[in-house]
Amino acid sequence: MANTALKITNVSKCFGDVEAVRNVSLEIEQAEFFCLLGPSGSGKTTLLRIIAGLEEPDSGAVSIGGVDITRQPPYNRGLGMVFQDFLLFPHRTVAENIVFPLRMQGVDEHIRLDQLEWVVNLVHLEGLERRYPYQLSGGQKQRVALARGLVARPAVLLLDEPLANLDRELRKEMEVEVRRYQLELEIPFVYITHNQEEALTMSDRMAVMNFGEIEQLGAKLDLYNYPKSSFVASFVGSANRLEGTLADDTSFLWNEQKIKVEPPDSAKTGDPVELYIKSERIEFHTDEMEHDSRTIVTGVLLDIIFKGQYSDYLVEAAEKSVIIVSAASSPKIQRLSKVQISWKISDADCFLAER
Repeated sequence: MANTALKITNVSKCFGDVEAVRNVSLEIEQAEFFCLLGPSGSGKTTLLRIIAGLEEPDSGAVSIGGVDITRQPPYNRGLGMVFQDFLLFPHRTVAENIVFPLRMQGVDEHIRLDQLEWVVNLVHLEGLERRYPYQLSGGQKQRVALARGLVARPAVLLLDEPLANLDRELRKEMEVEVRRYQLELEIPFVYITHNQEEALTMSDRMAVMNFGEIEQLGAKLDLYNYPKSSFVASFVGSANRLEGTLADDTSFLWNEQKIKVEPPDSAKTGDPVELYIKSERIEFHTDEMEHDSRTIVTGVLLDIIFKGQYSDYLVEAAEKSVIIVSAASSPKIQRLSKVQISWKISDADCFLAER
């Protein structure tokens, strides 16, 4: 990348016999919001700690702006960091918590005050500077933690699941706020999360990690629409998973039903395969829909989970096999009625099953 801010090259890290990070390479651009997404134990937090200088890699290199910082201590890297637990000093005021990194760097008081005023305005903490953490709401504490990470105007801001301890409504609000800070400052944010909704909401690009490796890296819409592995297909977005065997080059056998598919190139007749269909891409079938380009399945509507403008419809399409359809809420669709559902063949992702 011509405008690379952060570069990670062939980084690996082991803890005993466990390979926490395995030969990871990626580049993050200036002014980019980048998410590392993965389940617990996937290696994302270890990779972030290596970038921050809190862990030393066994091999590989980390550079910022073309400068190798692999062996530099954390305080010399020009990074800001926001943790999952806010880690505010309870005996210090909001202002003292925010400027603490500048004090540790020996920054003059008048510069500290200028930076404090700037960042307090950025994160909307005006009037709270003399309060103590116990006097703040959860959202205000999170803003203090963000302000402390930004006050030194870092080259890169690292965020380790910073919204995980907030309630759902506050988390949604802070997702918008954090994205706003990044757009206004135009510095790269590297954001760690296991929450794919957060990653899809805020990121420009993201990497999905699993067992210490990057499964897929790219723009968020590419990962959502074109997963390259069954893991990514299942982890990014809400997908139904159907298991069967490939019947021929256009279909596979699922619970004694033939389902139209576009099989992977390497698949052969008789191979076990998995089909992933995102719930919002499945529709209740009507006669007007084109049959040739769609898969059609008959079932019974077991339940309706109302979620406001849309509902999740649970359709039993085979014995004990339920397919979830996310569609507009409608009083015309009744429980226990017989229904037909369908989806475009091209909207389903087919992969060889892991043996």
